[in-house]
Amino acid sequence: MEESYTGLSTSHLLGSVPAVIAEENNTTNIMLMNIHVVPGANMQIFPPNNGGAGGRGYQTLGSPPEAFEQQPTNNWRGFFSVSSYTQYFDVDTDVVLSRLISSLNPFGGDFFSTIDANPDLYGLIWIATTLVFVLASFGNLATFLMKKHADNSTSWSFDVSYLNMAACSIYGYAIVVPVAYYFFLQYMGSNASLIRFWCMWGYSLTIFIISSFLLIIPVEILRWIIIILTGVASASFVALNLRSYIEGNDLSVAIIAAFFLQIGLAVFIKVWFFA
Repeated sequence: MEESYTGLSTSHLLGSVPAVIAEENNTTNIMLMNIHVVPGANMQIFPPNNGGAGGRGYQTLGSPPEAFEQQPTNNWRGFFSVSSYTQYFDVDTDVVLSRLISSLNPFGGDFFSTIDANPDLYGLIWIATTLVFVLASFGNLATFLMKKHADNSTSWSFDVSYLNMAACSIYGYAIVVPVAYYFFLQYMGSNASLIRFWCMWGYSLTIFIISSFLLIIPVEILRWIIIILTGVASASFVALNLRSYIEGNDLSVAIIAAFFLQIGLAVFIKVWFFA
């Protein structure tokens, strides 16, 4: 059997190998000729680079290095991005309630130390918004009660200008005053944080919401006593915490100014909305 196998003619088998190879080469050349190079097409190196430096796997030909892919961030672009402020709204109900209560007690401790890990803008927006609607509604009610007390024939009417004035004054005060203090302290060389200032001044408005419920009482002398006590409490909260924040710097003028600004806000609320 072995002799019969070895006696077979293999010349035709040997001659067929180059033919197959030539045919495959011709087919490959035709396929390469038919390929059109698409500008900007990504070609990948195979197999993936598992053992190379960095272990980045598949690599794209002509792609820029990683160092050029990471462009430096623009600070001003981040300032106008909504996603930059999402972290300042990441607070739960317990944290907000705790800060609301601490703002009612001027001598309860350093407010900045409690918010240092997570200052929020939630209080600034919602406390200011609540105060705007409270002043507009209760201001109209207090005016009606005073007129009704003097003249029983007075009919109820809602003055829309109360809402406009409340929005302009409260939002303007809660935003502009912390910004002014931020730039002033930065100019004086003191460490300042705009987010923390917004947070503190926002929570300082809490006591005005509570006092608005009492200011509808149609007794003028009682209203003045309530608003003065409210202004002193809010002003003490702002001044004491501001003093602890800039401790070590001779900026007593800034602290006194902050105190009287809160008093001025209280007087403005009384004169305009509860006259």
